[in-house]
Amino acid sequence: MKVDVIVLGAGIVGVCTAIHLQDRGRSVALVDRRGPGEETSHGNAGLIERSAVVPYGFPQDMATVLRYARNTSTELRYHLKALPAMLPWLARYRAESTPKRLAQAAADMLPLINASVAEHQALIARAGVQHLVREQGWLEAYRSANLFARETANAQRLATEHGLKMAVLDASQLQALEPAIGEGFVGAFHWQDPKSVSDPGALTQGYAALFAREGGQVLRGDAQSLQQTADGWIVQTDNGPVAAKEVVLALGPWSDQVFKPLGYRIPLLAKRGYHMHYAATGPVTLTIPVVDLEEGYVLTPMRGGLRITTGVELAAREAPPSPAQLDQSERKAREVFEFGGRTDTQPWLGFRPCTPDMRPVLGAASQHAGLWFAFGHNHHGLTLGPVTGHLLAQMMTGETPLTDPRPYSPQRFER
Repeated sequence: MKVDVIVLGAGIVGVCTAIHLQDRGRSVALVDRRGPGEETSHGNAGLIERSAVVPYGFPQDMATVLRYARNTSTELRYHLKALPAMLPWLARYRAESTPKRLAQAAADMLPLINASVAEHQALIARAGVQHLVREQGWLEAYRSANLFARETANAQRLATEHGLKMAVLDASQLQALEPAIGEGFVGAFHWQDPKSVSDPGALTQGYAALFAREGGQVLRGDAQSLQQTADGWIVQTDNGPVAAKEVVLALGPWSDQVFKPLGYRIPLLAKRGYHMHYAATGPVTLTIPVVDLEEGYVLTPMRGGLRITTGVELAAREAPPSPAQLDQSERKAREVFEFGGRTDTQPWLGFRPCTPDMRPVLGAASQHAGLWFAFGHNHHGLTLGPVTGHLLAQMMTGETPLTDPRPYSPQRFER
């Protein structure tokens, strides 16, 4: 089979890239070892995060660093034996998180964040998946009155600067808005611009179905079989070899399995995370996603039940699952919410593809003609999938890009 472009990776980023290339007249084969949306794009908290105008930086205050070092928090857990290999990445992450550099990262990411909801809306309408999307935004809830008071002015400033709709709720207003929330939170910020998704895997599958309906090829295959040829690239699939002049590497946390053998040294770290579904009980159930800001988990109503998504676990990608972080998140959530038992046979373990400068890797590879990168979206792959696909397709077809792509260039790691 011959096509114009092979897209490796059928997560949200790869699927959206394939759609936008197809929209521009390219024949595209979308190749993954699994079906669309079955990995990271399935397991997240389901937020299309228009209000995420500041990236998640390395903590700058020593009190937080020491709290994380004790390895007992719900926000961050680590495997001690994994840390030595991660130290260079963590050191660069810390350096990139100083106030000045974090502000620059926020500025660089803002064009993508600003376009995120509109880009999703266009694909949601085309794919006919409106039933998966909720419009109520999300809640950022606080347990500490002092912290809530300190953060209120900052949240209001960000909302004003970026034209975001946000309401500050005290405890009684919070419970009036969302009766499923019990005692325990002193207040919350209601960010109203974001959307939430009741099944992020199904959303990605809906987009992939749109791609297939419009003539795209969705194939099972091994991305690590990719080889350069005299005319371009070839990859092995269950339907036989597929050849193309260009290839897009959109494998999320597994992208390094392809770019490293090709000689690229991009600092990509796979932060681990867990989710579990729970049965809803009681007279009311949660309708709006809630981020417990101080405990680092998200509770989201999903089609499969109430989903707890944990914070970050730093561990080797191949290390066996550890129950501590999810168990602690569940205990903390039960202090505030009423819900039943676990409904999944085992916790889901997934990986967030992260770069230390908090920007994705988008653009042409420097050493191989026809090779393009689209990975490293940190905690916002679902949010940025459609706008990433749009921008990369513009770059690949010579259109004027919707924003300056230089901050995301793979070459920034070669300087």
